[in-house]
Amino acid sequence: MKDNDDRFLPLVLLGAQAAVWPGADVIRGSVPAGADLLVAALVAGLVTAALSLRRSKPVIALALVAAACALGAGPLPTGAMAVLGTAGVALALFTVAGERDTFTALLCVMTLALWQSLYSITLHGLSDRDGLDLVLTAVLYSAASAAGMLARRSRLARQAAEQRLKRAEIERHRLPAVERQRMERELHDVSAHHLTAVVVTAGAALGLRDRRPELADEALRFAAETGREVTRALGAVRAPALSREQQPSPRERMLGLVAGFSRLGQHVECEIDALPDGAVADAAYGIVREALTNVARHASGAHTTVRCRYGDARTEVVVTSAAPPAGSPAHGTGLGSGRGQGFLRSRAREAGGTLASGPTAEGGWEVSAVLPGRVAAASVKRSVPWQYRLAQVTAATGLVLQPLFPSLLIRAESASTGPGVSVGVLFALLAAGQALALLWRRRAPGAALGVVLALALLWPVAMAVGGYSGWVLLPPLLSTAATCAVVVSVAARTAATGPSVADGRPRLPAWTGPVVAVVVHAAATSAALLHRGTSFPVWAAAAAAAQTALVVGAAWWAGTLRGRHRRSARSAQAEHLAAWTEEAVRDAWAERRRIATGLETTVLARTADMVAQAEAGRLDEVAGRAREALAAMRALLDTVRDSGAVPALRPQPTLQALDLLGHQIRATGRDVGIRLTDRVPRRLPTAVDLAAYHACETVLAAGGEEPMAVELDADEAALTITAIGVPDTVRSALCRQLSARAAMAGGTVTAGPSGPVRVLLPLTAAPAAPQDDEEGQR
Repeated sequence: MKDNDDRFLPLVLLGAQAAVWPGADVIRGSVPAGADLLVAALVAGLVTAALSLRRSKPVIALALVAAACALGAGPLPTGAMAVLGTAGVALALFTVAGERDTFTALLCVMTLALWQSLYSITLHGLSDRDGLDLVLTAVLYSAASAAGMLARRSRLARQAAEQRLKRAEIERHRLPAVERQRMERELHDVSAHHLTAVVVTAGAALGLRDRRPELADEALRFAAETGREVTRALGAVRAPALSREQQPSPRERMLGLVAGFSRLGQHVECEIDALPDGAVADAAYGIVREALTNVARHASGAHTTVRCRYGDARTEVVVTSAAPPAGSPAHGTGLGSGRGQGFLRSRAREAGGTLASGPTAEGGWEVSAVLPGRVAAASVKRSVPWQYRLAQVTAATGLVLQPLFPSLLIRAESASTGPGVSVGVLFALLAAGQALALLWRRRAPGAALGVVLALALLWPVAMAVGGYSGWVLLPPLLSTAATCAVVVSVAARTAATGPSVADGRPRLPAWTGPVVAVVVHAAATSAALLHRGTSFPVWAAAAAAAQTALVVGAAWWAGTLRGRHRRSARSAQAEHLAAWTEEAVRDAWAERRRIATGLETTVLARTADMVAQAEAGRLDEVAGRAREALAAMRALLDTVRDSGAVPALRPQPTLQALDLLGHQIRATGRDVGIRLTDRVPRRLPTAVDLAAYHACETVLAAGGEEPMAVELDADEAALTITAIGVPDTVRSALCRQLSARAAMAGGTVTAGPSGPVRVLLPLTAAPAAPQDDEEGQR
């Protein structure tokens, strides 16, 4: 039944109660009294209204239903509350177990069972009846609560699986963008720190060449060492990062960073606490490095303090620089890319903190970040306050003791006579013991099955001691139900995880438990029949054993099906997660390779040239090559950011965008040429214009790293695109892609086994697609 249809269940129970009473009495010709009908109508209305609110207030609804049924059972005849007092309360218990936590569900079951037992004892005494009806009621309540907890566990597991799949799908689309942003930030950090330091040092050495010629040699050595460090750092960007064991501690890294800037002539003082490895330490290091780099660029020689305090509540990172000395040269002017402040804030935000920057009252600059501390970084599991649990237990205890208040305050005039021990009490104790064993069927299924089977042998003993005179097979059937519940759990666990192995030795076969259960219950049933004095042939005993085996076997089969379903669902989920994770990693590595390709052909080449000039002693060329490397890095960052922009809801590119396309490709270090002759019209048909641009884009994308040239020419009939330098390895695939592009504008593709590839697009207007087809494509 769907969740939005179970609101009719209270009405169904109300109709069933009306059919049992007074419907059955009316059919037999006995009309109940008007007062009884009035009381029954009031109680039934209260119970129905309470059950209608069970989803929003399950515990309150349970208390109202139980109290109303108990009040109505006193003055009304037998059967007047039979359905509402059992099925109604069971439905409320099912809702409590399904909507609330396990502690609340178990507390409600125990409280209700004890309250109802004491209420019945105060009315009828211990020996007035067998008390088996109380045991049956308790079993019904326990079964309803178990079903509710199972439904809640299944719902939570399903929701958790859906959340995992949803997060995996989101991660699959997010990981390439995250990888692109990470590499963009790391590339910026490398260029801002290392290459800026080379430009500043070389500029200072050139300015002081006449007065301090020894600075030139130091600047050359520094440029060579820094160039090699840039190469290693960019190599680390292209390849996976080192493991935590291979890296120095965060404090050592930050102290080394401060020492490096001090060697550049910056006056830096620091107070740095020890930080644990993790996102907070990485963010703090990146913030300090960017802030010190900005000081070296814009306030060379300014006194700077770095303070990093790691506390329980938060981590404070503050970098404060004074005003630069008068007349100090600014060798780093124009080297910034405008992304530093954005990267600083993104680092702090990703670590769970905030960042602020601005001028100080003394004319300097301060960067202040607040990051999570020890307590905030630790994950604390939410738990229910102990005061709430204490209130629950107190309320339950008061409700349980409520039936005893009249007997404690009013002196009884007569005492019950009968046997000292009621069979109902014995049955209740056995049922409680098996119920407690059922709670451990998931953690220790073997032990739970052993306890349940041991208690099953005590049911015939309880029947004999208590003088049970009811249906002889009812107690064994109750015990069999508990055993079947454990058998289902054991079978489901075996089917889901396979046979377990302990200490290198396999345990007993899985079918041992069901076989032992059949033997035990057959013996218990036979003992109960023999004590009653019932004579039966051997074939009857064999038939009873066969029925027990059939019931236990059905429970094992049901548990096996459930375990297989669980395993198949888990396998399907694992396959989806593995497939999406593989795709996400593949896309991320493709993004990494794309950026690394441009890195190798631009920044690394210019950095290597800078190192060569430094080793040759050409200080002027070193500063120029460092600036060229920074410019190439900036162009590469522009290309990376442009490629990560969302293309939705923007105009389709035309031939006017070919210059921008060529600029983006050349920024990656690739040699491409795009030429339009004077015969190409300024205004082309829309279909031809779009097809021509996409054809050029496809050609340039398929060329790999080889140089390539694209020429566009036109006559009165067609526009011709000629691609020169197409590698033979991609020629056939490229022709298929170009044919699909050209077909949209009615064009053709011609190409031989070698030589140029030509695309002809007719300049005559192609017939417009029907409106219906256009709407369908949308």
